[in-house]
This record gives sequence, C-alpha cells and structure tokens, in this order.
Amino acid sequence: MLPQKHVVAAGGVVYRRGRYDTEIVLCGRPREGVWTLPKGSLEPGETLERAALREVEEETGLKTAIQETVGAIRYQFTGPDGTRYHKQVEHHLMVPTGGSLAHHDAEFDTARWFPVEEALRLLRYPNERAIVRRAVRLIQQRE
Repeated sequence: MLPQKHVVAAGGVVYRRGRYDTEIVLCGRPREGVWTLPKGSLEPGETLERAALREVEEETGLKTAIQETVGAIRYQFTGPDGTRYHKQVEHHLMVPTGGSLAHHDAEFDTARWFPVEEALRLLRYPNERAIVRRAVRLIQQRE
C-alpha cells in the first residue's frame, strides 16, 4: 500500500471592484498554463484564518483582511515519491488592505488581477472554479 498523508491548507479569493467588473487575484506560471488561487499548508499551531492571511501575502504580495469563509475543497493526488496526498483547502473571501502584487512569492511567475469571467476560464481545476462562483455569490450579497 502506498504511504498516505493528510494535508490541511488555507487560502483566499482576494477581490476588488474593477472599473467594469469584480476582479480577483490569481497566481500563475503562464508558460505552463497554470493559474490558481493563492493557498498553502498550515504551519504547526496555526489557525486556518492565520494560514490564509500568511499564504495569500506570501504568494501575492498583498496584505488582506478576511470577510468570511467561502468553503472548503478536497482532492487527492500522488506525489513524485509515490505518497498519496489527501488535501483539504479552506478558502476565505478577502479584500486587499496593502502590499503589492510586485512582491509575490517566487513559487509563481506572476500574480495578477483578472475579471471574474476571465479568471474562471484560466483556472485549471473545476473545484477552484466552484469556489470562485461561490465567492461571487457572497460578494453580490454584500452589495
């Protein structure tokens, strides 16, 4: 039987009102066709909220504030060493309070604002698209 590991992570849907539409931040490696929501694993003793704030700042360069929880996604994958990972990621609806996308983590080539519809086309994984759609409904309820 393959070794298994359970991972808990947190991230965010960071949004702002653009000139014409709501925009969200995606982290990407465009040459590889990879665009994703900012997220990462919890550090020992860290809460989901604190991890989301830290990971979003590390991966996007933006300081943010959490408005509410959007929901969690679960998925599995096999790592290069054959370990089977069971990952749960809790996403939060977040707004920028400072920082700059220019200071994003080197893990990604870029972090950029996209209109929601474009972001939905770029996101590779259906579960992340579902989180963005849920976040948009929450944003609309706030307006």
